[in-house]
Amino acid sequence: MKTTSAFIIWLCLVCATAAYAADTVPVAGEKDKCPVCGMFVAPYPGWTGVIVLKDLSALFFDGPKDLCTYYNNVGKYSPGRSRSDIAAVWVKDYYALTSIDGMKAFYVIGSDVLGPMGRELVPFMKESDAATFFKDHKGSKILRFGDITPQVMKSLE
Repeated sequence: MKTTSAFIIWLCLVCATAAYAADTVPVAGEKDKCPVCGMFVAPYPGWTGVIVLKDLSALFFDGPKDLCTYYNNVGKYSPGRSRSDIAAVWVKDYYALTSIDGMKAFYVIGSDVLGPMGRELVPFMKESDAATFFKDHKGSKILRFGDITPQVMKSLE
């Protein structure tokens, strides 16, 4: 009975830790490199993105453009993995500089603001902020995460 109770408590703790960790935004260290372009990501704290995998490992990106490039072709950058291995996607809100759910964000493309790799997807938590930025910085379109296709990514090259 004690063994069963101990196992159940241990299992609950493991599950709670896993759920907590998937919702926690990891922070890139000085040695973390973008898996798409190979750049160190720490010098670009206002642009960094993170993909947390179901095994709770994290991949760091120097900007949303490389994060979406990875997302659109996971197997190319992580052989043996697929989108189903992704637990969470985090990007930085351009105005607030806080991490937001990348799958719920609004992205402006075609603006006059450049990121670490040039033309960039500029993320916002609020659609109204995206609309203001779009107007102020000559954006061409506001997209949701699901609208960021390989064709959109090609237009940013």
